[in-house]
Amino acid sequence: MFVPTTREWIATDLAICDGFVVGWGPRDALQTVDVGGAALTAGFVDAHMHLESTKLWVDEFVRSVLPRGTTAVAADPHEIANVFGVPGVVALAEAAALLPFTFGVCASSCVPASPFESAGAELGVEDVRQLLDEHGAIGVAEVMNFPGVIAGNPDLVAKINAAGSRRVDGHAPGLRGEQLDAYLAAGIESDHECTELAEAEEKRLKGMWVFIREGSASRNLADLIPMVVRHGTRNVALCSDDREPDLLLTRGHIDDCVRLAVEHGVTLEDALVLATLNAAEYHNLHHLGMLGPGYQADVLAFDSLAELRPTQVWQRGRLVVDGGTIVPGAVSSTPPPAWMLASVHIGNVPSPADLDLAPPPGGAARVIGLVPGQIMTRNLVLDVTDRALDVARIAVIERHHATGRIGRGWVCGFGLARGAIASTVAHDAHNCMVVGARGPEGPSDMAAAVARLAEIGGGQIAVLDGRVLAEVALPIGGLMSPLPAREIADLVATVNTAAARDLGVTAAAPFMNLSFLGLSVIPQLRITDKGLVDVDAFELIDVVP
Repeated sequence: MFVPTTREWIATDLAICDGFVVGWGPRDALQTVDVGGAALTAGFVDAHMHLESTKLWVDEFVRSVLPRGTTAVAADPHEIANVFGVPGVVALAEAAALLPFTFGVCASSCVPASPFESAGAELGVEDVRQLLDEHGAIGVAEVMNFPGVIAGNPDLVAKINAAGSRRVDGHAPGLRGEQLDAYLAAGIESDHECTELAEAEEKRLKGMWVFIREGSASRNLADLIPMVVRHGTRNVALCSDDREPDLLLTRGHIDDCVRLAVEHGVTLEDALVLATLNAAEYHNLHHLGMLGPGYQADVLAFDSLAELRPTQVWQRGRLVVDGGTIVPGAVSSTPPPAWMLASVHIGNVPSPADLDLAPPPGGAARVIGLVPGQIMTRNLVLDVTDRALDVARIAVIERHHATGRIGRGWVCGFGLARGAIASTVAHDAHNCMVVGARGPEGPSDMAAAVARLAEIGGGQIAVLDGRVLAEVALPIGGLMSPLPAREIADLVATVNTAAARDLGVTAAAPFMNLSFLGLSVIPQLRITDKGLVDVDAFELIDVVP
């Protein structure tokens, strides 16, 4: 058995009663389980994630990650909160409470993420307090509007103060120096947005917790893990943030992060500390993270530590995974309420003319530049008439209140040569985002894609010549599906393949990349239904430079 406090393996029996470890060593017992010399660890804990990004409802997510050893997560439900507000968060938490899993819900702090986004709902200070005091939220979720925090925005300060003794998570991509000092002094305690080692080391040096992220669009572990090799595990944990279902099923969840950490020079023992005790202790989940007496009996049994795939998993002392698969009946179905299935309200579907954007005189325009493997973008000025450049159209259609508002612009880096792709998964306000070919046929395919998403209640889609090539219906808030993980993973793979094969898309995880282009608190250039956002200047700007 692994002991994270001393980083050693010991041979002992575990005595379990009423879901908790009550002692080490032999005991008189009603039942004895022989694990055959298997290596035991505590269940893995994801320090920061968004359930909605998996596209899975909570019961199917649990079925997907329990066999990988994850038994607890700290979840920020700000995606569903941006669509439905407090009722959406409560519905998710109520469904999760019925499952063999610890689903630590944080109180979403920035709904919407900034004044430049049009969400379906808003969460004020009293809403945050309600989630904390009445609905058991474990802390305040990532405070995304870091410019507002640094400027002393009273609403954000009040939300931070509402946490009391509970944790306040951060979101501070690229923030360093005096601005970082101000952000920390306001009460922010963690960050999962580091992309460069020097940035992460400064944050950690100043006492901030760094959650090393390995998601689908943002894969930062290889760049950041050297700080653990150099300085140990203090103030560091692992997180997935945003993982697509295909990645969950093929590579795994936090187990994948542990393997990658070991591949990059971290000892297995240190990697296990990052995946268990550190994440639990940060979030004040003091009953999780190790298998000492008094701790919850979330136990992983490994026949091989090389693969790090548990053969058996117990949650609260109950066997939920055996032979690497879910025990029949261990995870019950907890479907979402029916009212969560009708959230796409576009009104009059935009015409091709509504989505058209003529190049500026001379061709020079501000263009959102994708950065491979990152969710940060570049603020470019390019000649959008230059056929040698990889430039496409982009638009955001407000989809919560049928206002008809549309933001239009240009994007570089998708490789899209024809047709269009669109998604109602569009962080954080989750309006309908669509990218179309630069040529005159682009707006028609964009309009067809938006119309189809409105018809199916949200999702992701690839369209060519007005014809749907592939789609993923996500009717739960326009974000998630009630289907099994394998079916959703296959649909995601199909729509990604169609984008690459038929539309020429070269960007990896194109729909995940698309989903972040509306997030107006990540540098440098974003687009919302209100227009282009210069995140560094924190203001709306014109397409024409």
